[in-house]
Amino acid sequence: MAPWSRGTSGSRRMEAMNESLANDGAAEQELAALEVKINALLPPRYVGCFEEVSPTSMGSAALRYDAQGRVVWGEIWTTFCHLALAGGPPHRGRLLGPVTLEETRSSPESYAAVVAELERAFGLCVDLPVSPQRPPGWIGLECGASATASWLVRAIVAENVIARHEDATLFVPAGPHFRVEKEIKNVVVCVAKTCHYLFDHLEPEQQPTGGARPLISPPLPDEIAAAPLRYEQAAARLQQSLQQATSLTPALDEAPGWIGIPCESEEATVWLLRAIAVEDVLVRRTDATLYVPVDIRTAAEDPIAKTASFVADAQRLWKLRGRKSN
Repeated sequence: MAPWSRGTSGSRRMEAMNESLANDGAAEQELAALEVKINALLPPRYVGCFEEVSPTSMGSAALRYDAQGRVVWGEIWTTFCHLALAGGPPHRGRLLGPVTLEETRSSPESYAAVVAELERAFGLCVDLPVSPQRPPGWIGLECGASATASWLVRAIVAENVIARHEDATLFVPAGPHFRVEKEIKNVVVCVAKTCHYLFDHLEPEQQPTGGARPLISPPLPDEIAAAPLRYEQAAARLQQSLQQATSLTPALDEAPGWIGIPCESEEATVWLLRAIAVEDVLVRRTDATLYVPVDIRTAAEDPIAKTASFVADAQRLWKLRGRKSN
């Protein structure tokens, strides 16, 4: 081989090596920027200590009752498990989803009793006034700022209880079939827990205020029923995009509006959850399965493409983080 050939080959190898180093450096900067965003999302106790957050549940607090047989919601908890948004155990294993309009109309008396109990519970354990807005299937809490409501929505959904917000009003589900010791307790615990970490662990000047960007969210059951073909197409496209971008095998969840992504480990799932949540995507998990929404409502941008891109970027940075620690 002529000397100039060897020199050209070596030059190309050097160029490839420099390009690889530059790419690695850019990715490390991207990872560092992501971790700054995660730290900004979480209360200070979680800053810089992701690995120290245990995903193991402390167990469920037993209900206590007063002389009239009513739950004393304000006297149940002395502490809470870690936030699921920070990597702690989700309060529920499966999603407590939205209630349809038909369900709320099926038993008006039972539904009114559930709403009344939720209002009583919130009055005893959270410092947020109940909203006069009462859309069927929901109970609202006034948060004072859209950004506050948005933060609580992300944190509550990570606990596997559906939530949404309209401006500064947080909405959580209420249905006629909700039982005090099960669904009502689930909703109350998740609201109390997330409010505790937001308001008791952050100084007023640290709490989110002002407006909030739209969240990529799952459609409601009535919205899916109104546009079934659009939903099916969006779900199929999201599945395909996720599989192509991640080489994982996503599938429709039993909870309408969600795609489940099996991950390599619970540790990876927890890290991916945080990385995706900071991108204004509602995300939750069960063990080592991550769930992302099939959003068919956001008209201004393409939420399906954005969700797939966020998941792919998070997975890429997770792998980089693993290489750095080895």
